[in-house]
Amino acid sequence: MSTSPPPYVSGHRLLEGRSAVVTAAAGAGIGGATARRLLEEGVKVVISDAHARRLKESAAELAEAFGQDKVAALPCNVTDEDQVTALFDLAEQQHGRLDIVVNNAGLGGTADLVDMSDEQWSTVLDVTLNGTFRCTRAALQRMKAAGRGGVVVNNASVIGWRAQKGQAHYAAAKAGVMALTRCAALEAAEFGVRVNAVAPSLAMHPHLVKVTTPELLEELTAREAFGRYAEPWEVANVIVFLASGYSSYLAGEVISVSSQHP
Repeated sequence: MSTSPPPYVSGHRLLEGRSAVVTAAAGAGIGGATARRLLEEGVKVVISDAHARRLKESAAELAEAFGQDKVAALPCNVTDEDQVTALFDLAEQQHGRLDIVVNNAGLGGTADLVDMSDEQWSTVLDVTLNGTFRCTRAALQRMKAAGRGGVVVNNASVIGWRAQKGQAHYAAAKAGVMALTRCAALEAAEFGVRVNAVAPSLAMHPHLVKVTTPELLEELTAREAFGRYAEPWEVANVIVFLASGYSSYLAGEVISVSSQHP
């Protein structure tokens, strides 16, 4: 069975007056969709990405749609502590506060463990897990000092729960993000900050579809109950939920954004 995506859900100004940082937010994926959804909910955003050109283009597009004062951008490689510090400093300087952080940066790849090099393993772990650690630490340090509470939402993956051939490094990294989320949530709750995560299965956008073979796409979508992949904004909707007051009693949770069969 294959179904069509539902209609796009309009914003409801759920987060009026808040300020957010979204990593890996250039382009048409989950990060870009999340930045747009937050803007639709009344948030001022600082977006980042390791790809400076795409980031500049995305920031210009969002600024045109929502206003120059609502959008700032800074290239950031989450494996570099100085760049992470500069990103979070900009968020506070630009918008005067930091309320929401969405850690979307991650890196995948396919390699059987028997053939995997140390570099392949370390690169995926450094971006996906260590990068999430660096940004979560930067967020919590600033939120604790400000004393206004706040929200951190990490992007994990169902692969952190489910085995998949050729994905040992990515699965280990995403399982680590889940564990990091749970531990950070217990610490952050003491100063009024909530830390949770989403775990998508298959979220695609037109550019990604173009570089995926029809055979692989058919195989992946066949695993989904709706017979289709998720639109990035469908994952972003759950991130907005976790950033909003509707999830005020959730801490350390990993929400599966997936219709995938076990």
